[in-house]
Order: sequence, then structure tokens, then C-alpha cells
Amino acid sequence: MMDKLMRTQEVLCPTDFSSTAAHALKYAVEMANLYHVDIRLLHVTSPARGAHCYGIAVDIPPTLENELQAFVDAKMQSIQQEMQQGLTEGLNIKLVVRHGDAIDEILAEAVDVGMVVIASHGSSGLADFLKPHVTQDIVKYAKCPVLVVK
Repeated sequence: MMDKLMRTQEVLCPTDFSSTAAHALKYAVEMANLYHVDIRLLHVTSPARGAHCYGIAVDIPPTLENELQAFVDAKMQSIQQEMQQGLTEGLNIKLVVRHGDAIDEILAEAVDVGMVVIASHGSSGLADFLKPHVTQDIVKYAKCPVLVVK
């Protein structure tokens, strides 16, 4: 059953632009080439304007939000161009940017894909300690196969 799904549905590869996520994308390219399917590259931006994060209210000026969006768009296009060369001709990397909680948005995007290829970890330090581990929840709740890349 999985083989048939993989042959008809895209590979989802979430990225936080970390080196581990870049490594996972290489595996996503291999899986896409193997099954002749496209890759859906996903980046999730967190809500910042007026959001309460660990009891701290954050208010970001619109100009900074615009700069962040421009950075994300440029980074996604750069990754797309770089990795497109590794894909079999006729296959594509589709770019998706979602806004919200990373776990919720990745799971929502994973509803209609054949597989998720995700890094074992991304950000590190205090941020990793304070937030739930995204990869663990994707493995636990996704309805499709999940490949975790170290």
C-alpha cells in the first residue's frame, strides 16, 4: 500500500533552514527520484505580532515582518534552485510557507503526501529546551510514513 501511495503523492520536507534540515532535504530528493514524485518544501513561520510566548508578549513592527517574509521567500527560492539540479528531469520542488505552530502546520500539510522527510532536530539551545520537540510529534501524529534524518 505504501509503495502505491509513494508513487502518486509528493514527499513533504519541512525546513527551518538549519544544516540538519538541509541534510534531510538530500534524502527527500533521493526518495522523490526513487518514486518519481515531486517534493513539497515547507517552512513554517511562527506568529510573532502580539503573540505570547512563554509569558512574554512580542510585538514586531510591520517593516520587520516584511523583511522576515522577504528573507524566507529568498531562502526558499535559493534552496529550490540548488536542489532542483539533483532531481530527475520532470520532477519539481514546490515551495510552501505556512504561518502558525510548526507541529500543527506540518501535520496539516502532511495530510495528502506520501511521506514526510524531516530532520531529527533543527534549532538548538534554549529554544529547543522550551518548545516541544517537533520531530517527535510529527512521527507520533502523521498519518503517512515519516523518515527522520540525523
